[in-house]
Amino acid sequence: MFTGIITDIGTVDAIEQKGDLRVRIGTRYDTASIDLGASIACSGACLTVVDKGPGWFAVDVSGETVARTAGAVWAEGQKINLERALRVGDELGGHIVTGHVDGVGMIVSADPVGGSIALKVRVPDDLAGYLAAKGSVALDGISLTVNTVDDTPDGSIIGLNIIPHTAEMTTFETLQPGRALNIEIDVLARYLGRMEELNHARKR
Repeated sequence: MFTGIITDIGTVDAIEQKGDLRVRIGTRYDTASIDLGASIACSGACLTVVDKGPGWFAVDVSGETVARTAGAVWAEGQKINLERALRVGDELGGHIVTGHVDGVGMIVSADPVGGSIALKVRVPDDLAGYLAAKGSVALDGISLTVNTVDDTPDGSIIGLNIIPHTAEMTTFETLQPGRALNIEIDVLARYLGRMEELNHARKR
């Protein structure tokens, strides 16, 4: 379980194909305090630490995870948002994030407004119903508030505001149209959607 508050920006140092992808990530974390088997959210995907050393840890990324996430994340030199798993007693600064990526969105625009960035992201059709204005969403593992939802003939677009602190502390310092982003919908929306689906099925 995570909160969507990024605590480090890691770098993909090396990738090795070993059935799954073995990805080595450089980090500022004190890796002596990270147990093998621990969970770390990597740009929104919850992954298990399978090896480590001073200044780095390694994770195995399955074919399923690669298929469900933004492919550019898994490339040497790529910057990755990192968050260690929530511990009992930690401050819940963002919202409950599971680390299960639901889909991939695409940046439509990223325009400076004051000191912030007005970000618009096109979301997959099957996720549009789970996103609402003033609701929560995780993009590349970052907890954000949805400001607007525009349903257009070409699909749904969410609008968000990226403040300077968020940009500085995450991989959102540079945002370009066309960039793919991992999306995780709010866990409550996921359960409500499932309940509605079952209710409709039982009424048929």
